[in-house]
Amino acid sequence: MIFVTVGSRNYQFNRLFKKLDELYENGVLTEDMFAQIGTSGYKPIHYTYKDFITPEEFTEKIEEASIVVSHGASGSIMKALNAGKKVIAVTRLEKYNEHINDHQIQNNEAFSSNGYVLMADLELDDLGDCFMKIYNETDGLRKWENKNPLAIVKMIDRFIQENWE
Repeated sequence: MIFVTVGSRNYQFNRLFKKLDELYENGVLTEDMFAQIGTSGYKPIHYTYKDFITPEEFTEKIEEASIVVSHGASGSIMKALNAGKKVIAVTRLEKYNEHINDHQIQNNEAFSSNGYVLMADLELDDLGDCFMKIYNETDGLRKWENKNPLAIVKMIDRFIQENWE
């Protein structure tokens, strides 16, 4: 099962859910999917969804999933990584009114550059390729080991300092 989560903030992520439906229509995706769609107006056609879920349901869906698709929230990504899941990170963009700014780019790039997640390109054009890399076991992802809970904060901070000054 694939679990998609976009958080509970009051911002839509319609283009992600439309793209996922396209991937089903094109035969790239065939397995069951559950999406937590938040305040998105687009209602998925080819997979199950719910606007919001409880923290308990979130944990349950993470455990059930083989792949987690997460927006660039470090908490959601870390929960999936801590559960040993393969993660595809997708980025909400300000220009599409998906967030107040583009900070998710830095979060996703930090996780991706360290080999912990596959980051879909900003326009989601390669989202299907991300799934295929996981299915074909050519994703090259490193196993996440969270020995120090502050390590991710330091990793993201270091990445931002080195790349965004």
